[in-house]
Amino acid sequence: MSDFMLPDIGEGIVECEVVEWRVAEGDVIEEDQPVVEVMTDKALVEITAPEPGRVTRLYVAQGDIAKVHAPLFAYEAEGEQEAEPATAEGSQQAAASPAPAVPTATEPAGDGASREASAKDFILPDIGEGIVECEVVEWRVAEGERIEEDQPLVDVMTDKALVEITAPEAGVVHRLHVAQGEVARVHAPLFAYVPEDAGDVAAEEAVPAAEEPAAPAAPAKAASPAAQGRGPYGRIPAAPAVRRLLREHGLALEEVPGSGKQGRVLKEDVLRHLEGQAPESAAAQPSAAATSQAADGHAGASAPSSAEGEVRVEPLRGVRAVMARRMVESASTIPHFQYGEEIDVTELLALRERLKPLAEGSRLTLMPFFMKAMALAVREAPILNARLNDAGDEIHYLPSVNVGMAVDSRSGLLVPNVKGVERLSLLGIAAEVARLTEAARAGKVAASDLKGGTISISNIGALGGTYAAPIINAPESAIVAIGKTQWLPRFDADDRVVKRAILTVTWAGDHRIIDGGTIARFCNAWKGYLEAPESMLLHLS
Repeated sequence: MSDFMLPDIGEGIVECEVVEWRVAEGDVIEEDQPVVEVMTDKALVEITAPEPGRVTRLYVAQGDIAKVHAPLFAYEAEGEQEAEPATAEGSQQAAASPAPAVPTATEPAGDGASREASAKDFILPDIGEGIVECEVVEWRVAEGERIEEDQPLVDVMTDKALVEITAPEAGVVHRLHVAQGEVARVHAPLFAYVPEDAGDVAAEEAVPAAEEPAAPAAPAKAASPAAQGRGPYGRIPAAPAVRRLLREHGLALEEVPGSGKQGRVLKEDVLRHLEGQAPESAAAQPSAAATSQAADGHAGASAPSSAEGEVRVEPLRGVRAVMARRMVESASTIPHFQYGEEIDVTELLALRERLKPLAEGSRLTLMPFFMKAMALAVREAPILNARLNDAGDEIHYLPSVNVGMAVDSRSGLLVPNVKGVERLSLLGIAAEVARLTEAARAGKVAASDLKGGTISISNIGALGGTYAAPIINAPESAIVAIGKTQWLPRFDADDRVVKRAILTVTWAGDHRIIDGGTIARFCNAWKGYLEAPESMLLHLS
């Protein structure tokens, strides 16, 4: 028996009202048959059956509220239903019918049903506040493999971090419900396994029988639904994830030719449509452009013989998707004020070289100095460490300086923050910077390290950049981009040309609460601590 989880039915929709059940408990259902109508705050949505079977339970009564990613109804798939007791008529029919097919070598007689009955689904648990889906990055196991309790099974990528999922108990992997590279839903089945105490089942017996290709239907029978692209219930079959992909790209379901059973539109069909390629079923029909090229005698010369020049489509997921949404929101809702300055860090570099042997094995970069000087400068301009409330009518001055630092990780841009910089020593800050950088680049930074930032630093100079116009990491009010350090000629107090280490900084401030004079005074204080780093000693607690 399987639970059908209410899928995503619209952006931002977390619940809906069950308007009408089209089936009752015990009813037999077919694939894509309308099962229930639900009402969101935007539209009436029809939910269809994922596969043939029999409804065993309705979890949500008509008129009640159903939650997205929670069980909506339970059903027995067609292959899972128990055989009915034999009747006299059934015995006669069985006698007249041909002998059953011999079981394959991979599925001994009687084992398939018993394994199917003893298999348990592992439901993807909550893996972070607000996380409703994740991408399967890598499976560590395959179907049929024996697993031990707490053994790492799969790595999944959320919009915040890489998460490792472990085995709940010892057993044998029965089925992987979500393929590598696909999106898994929280509170939906991730994989199925046969527990060790379900019986002494050998690993090789737990491998499900290979799916045999469906026998081709008669052309006359298959032509009608395939040509119309409609299922048996007058609608185009497509999974919720496919419908969502279509919505994301502004496509109508009717625009994409389906290559699946009864004209079902598959994810591959959508991707092919986006790439401008014809589905495999239509490969034998030359396009008008190809026919024209052939007529001109140029088809062989112009048609690419490989994938060279084709458009590669990659879904925007995980951290990059979140970054895209937040940057658009920040740039479109916060009036940015930019302010640039040069800082002479010659003395700071010299001090760091003197302190390196005393750093107790810590990697002492310039970042801890930037952060500490920033926390000291906040004392003179606390509004740089403040933020507006959601209504935009109150300024909240934050008690702690939590400095975020942008890290270019393999999953996208992450901004973990060092908490309570004003209370930490330079060594303490250096240790936190090293920890957060390593975790972010591995994609395993904790959610708590990504929350609560009050002001941010983007060290674009580490990659060679000199100038940048950073976007504020909302709800913070300011961010600074630090350019690379360059040895440049400058005049000293006696008008002599000397060699100095100069870096450029560019501030972005929320112009609703920070004006040009405020950010200039703050930057001057911060610059003073960095150009004369020994002055920080006077203010250390």
